[in-house]
Amino acid sequence: MTAAATTRPGLGQPVIETEDDLSAGLDALVRAEPRFARALDIGGRPPLRRRPGGLDSLLEIIVAQQVSKASAAAIWRRMAGVLAPLSPDRLATASDEAYRAAGLSRPKARTMRAIAEAISSGALVLDRLATLDDGAVHAQLTAVCGIGPWTADIYLLSCLGRADAWPAGDLALQVSAGELLGLAARPDKAAMALLGEPWRPWRGVAARCLWAYYGATRSRDIIP
Repeated sequence: MTAAATTRPGLGQPVIETEDDLSAGLDALVRAEPRFARALDIGGRPPLRRRPGGLDSLLEIIVAQQVSKASAAAIWRRMAGVLAPLSPDRLATASDEAYRAAGLSRPKARTMRAIAEAISSGALVLDRLATLDDGAVHAQLTAVCGIGPWTADIYLLSCLGRADAWPAGDLALQVSAGELLGLAARPDKAAMALLGEPWRPWRGVAARCLWAYYGATRSRDIIP
């Protein structure tokens, strides 16, 4: 019997909140693209990769950009000490030296200050994002200086559980999709957007499968 997915009232789209939701998405995804069965054979069942929404999770996603899992964990531990408490006020007033001591680059420090300003001004209300559709969430997050499409997509996936979030610019997803589908070259962001169309509304499940496949074929754990 095929599992049924959770649908959040007002959104009219599936969300991934439980293992049953993930099972429903996997069943639908393999029917849409049978080659995902091979990804599951190699990578195994992907994890939910859920985390609570809010400021801490958004900051963790930013910390994890372009660094290894071990480096991200080390930086996060330093942040928790040097920049505690992780509040908008603290992020806005922390010195450049404090951000450096936490192991953060200048661009990431600027992004965190911009987030603090957006929250303090009311331009970004993280608690309300769960009530908005994917496009509106993406628009609100990327309106903050320094938050790009990848960060917004990962927040949609891991914090809000949106089943169709699709980080088309993610390098690991591009590499995995190219290998799994037997493409001659790694698909770029535009090509990934086209590849993912037949997988709606389960592109977020496809992303989980491709990350697991990438991790298994390279003995690496992919953070998102």
